[in-house]
Amino acid sequence: MVHSQQSFHLHTLGCPKNQVDSDKIAGTLIDDGLVPTHDASSADLVVINTCAFVEEAREESINAVLQLEQDRMPGSRIVVTGCLAERYGDELAEALPEIDQVSGFGVPVNLIRKPSGLSLKAGPQAPALDLLNLRRPASSLPWAYVKIAEGCDRACGFCAIPSFRGPQKSREVDSILSEVDDLSIREAVLVAQDLASYGSDLGRRGSIVSLVQAVRERVERVRLLYLYPSDLSDQLIDVVLEGGLPYFDLSLQHVTRNHLRRMRRWGDGERFLERIDRIRELCPEAVFRSNFIVGYPGETEDDQAELASWLEKAQLDWCGLFTYSREEGTYAASLDQQVPQELMQERHAELSEIQDGITAHHRDQLVGRNIEVLVDTPGVGRSHREAPEIDGVVKVPETLKQGEIHDVFVTRSQGPDLEAIVGKVP
Repeated sequence: MVHSQQSFHLHTLGCPKNQVDSDKIAGTLIDDGLVPTHDASSADLVVINTCAFVEEAREESINAVLQLEQDRMPGSRIVVTGCLAERYGDELAEALPEIDQVSGFGVPVNLIRKPSGLSLKAGPQAPALDLLNLRRPASSLPWAYVKIAEGCDRACGFCAIPSFRGPQKSREVDSILSEVDDLSIREAVLVAQDLASYGSDLGRRGSIVSLVQAVRERVERVRLLYLYPSDLSDQLIDVVLEGGLPYFDLSLQHVTRNHLRRMRRWGDGERFLERIDRIRELCPEAVFRSNFIVGYPGETEDDQAELASWLEKAQLDWCGLFTYSREEGTYAASLDQQVPQELMQERHAELSEIQDGITAHHRDQLVGRNIEVLVDTPGVGRSHREAPEIDGVVKVPETLKQGEIHDVFVTRSQGPDLEAIVGKVP
């Protein structure tokens, strides 16, 4: 039996879906009798949940592993898990012999309980865990990410995720709702690699609508992240608007039709604008976020100019811009017409300047308005316009209690953030 004083430190990199996996790993370790600590130098077990989406993320993960290996206390064990471990397990174990274990998805990480040395994949002596359905501890914040599916069935030209996350696997509704209940939150942020296609692998295409309705019976706010544009149905739009949190995170990636086909993606800028304009007609307070890849192979100056013009027309509230990363095993990795890194950076800078101005303008327009915020931590709140951790925040008086919803008056805009005082002002 594990001694109650043994502790673990869990370091998470990457996307919200990784954070959910970490929460579930933490739940298994707590169930084993370990206690969490923020101090890696005093932990008996150090776990790093890595990201491997693009080269920059892989470098960050490796640097974190090396730093935590130096910081850990003598005699402790260090385990690397997550996407980097799943994608490059054998190579990682060979390159970093100081690591005690490299654990792919679902491989138990508690080497205090199972001190058998290096383990690359789950074997008969270490049955794989179902990360999707493991128990999670209650959230320390009034919101939490809730992963409703794993993997992806799409074949986007730039993305390696299906090669190591596998095909889509949707959770059963009861499992999701039980997790929402256990988290004790006021805002559930639903995430998946392909959120809107939830249930399609179970023969229930379109069931994201009924899922959102069921979750909303349990929490005041339901937020959806990463919606593929072809699956943004009228029914899904209606259910989002009915819930009072009109936030649309659309995975667009580019806007020119031919370039999107090179990306193995659906749609074009005109279709995207029509959908956005339609939603704004229904709800002027609707907020939009998207992501775009700059410098994907074959991208021309005309493609860049069209995207720049589209951003001006679309007036997105939030936007992530990323330079293309060549990923081994993807369709794009073998394409010619690779865009030079310097040119990618120039195009990125041009688009960032445009979008930064649009975002700042949208934030300035909120000054002098009353808005409703959920207080995440003392002094920090969010309205429906801000997704946690990726958008700006609303700075509020620290006297407002965490987890409560308040009406506040916006007094100032500062970059992506707002400042507000308590109460409504006519």
